[in-house]
Amino acid sequence: MRAIPPDLAAHLEGGATTLCRCWSLTRRDGLVLGFTDHDRPLEVEGIAFAAATGLEAAEATAELGFATGGGDVAGALAATGLNEADLARGLYDDARLRIWLVNWAEPGQHVLLDEGFVGEVRRGESGFTAEVRSFAKAFDEERGRLYLRACSADLGDARCGVAVSAAAAVVAASDGRLALSAAGLEGHADGHFTGGRMVFTAGANAGFASEVKRHGREGALAVFQLWQAAPLPIEPGDAFGVTPGCDKSFATCRAKFGNGVNFRGFPHMPTSDFIIGGVRPGDGALDGGSLFR
Repeated sequence: MRAIPPDLAAHLEGGATTLCRCWSLTRRDGLVLGFTDHDRPLEVEGIAFAAATGLEAAEATAELGFATGGGDVAGALAATGLNEADLARGLYDDARLRIWLVNWAEPGQHVLLDEGFVGEVRRGESGFTAEVRSFAKAFDEERGRLYLRACSADLGDARCGVAVSAAAAVVAASDGRLALSAAGLEGHADGHFTGGRMVFTAGANAGFASEVKRHGREGALAVFQLWQAAPLPIEPGDAFGVTPGCDKSFATCRAKFGNGVNFRGFPHMPTSDFIIGGVRPGDGALDGGSLFR
């Protein structure tokens, strides 16, 4: 049950109300933005809420159990602090969203209506719609260690232990969205950066990052295909850094990175075909000993 402050409860019981809604967005980098559907700016709990930002909330749903309920928040890309480039860069992915009911005549009278996280963001020509996910989304996320043949660590993290450094380069040519070529990476074999991460460090897309879909060579140039299109056209001269890719297999870990001792998977785990195949007459090495010695 939600506790409503006595002064706000008294206002709600009155014959007329002066109510509005306020939204606060807290990005993972710590930036806090506030928006309200009131026609004047407000300040609640130290957060400045900009007026007339065009945000509106659709009907929200809540369910018993562990189902991920939620709703939608729609707004205009012209809203203060919101632009298409930042949305495309993923700066608002998993941002913390809080929705307040506020008496705009007395902003001290307010109550927190809902709290959740920004999920999928759909962009249009002049606006966006953001999915709001409840705290139950945590039950859909993988936590802890999984028993898989592939490595469960990410290249370069504490469990992996490999010191990863990004190779710096400058765009020589590009189709503006997904494909580009660069010089200065001649020392790396085809596929070395496939599955790696490219981060633009200069140019219109500075700060944008995407996983590398394919890395190859065309003469002296390294060619890349990205999984995610850049929010703004990629231009010759744009600088970027790219890290090598890892397919999380034991063979790659040992041969490419010399890190087999830290492999965080179970490469000798039997496959499902081995488990359900059964034993056939004449099969040897079934004396209970190791199958890999």
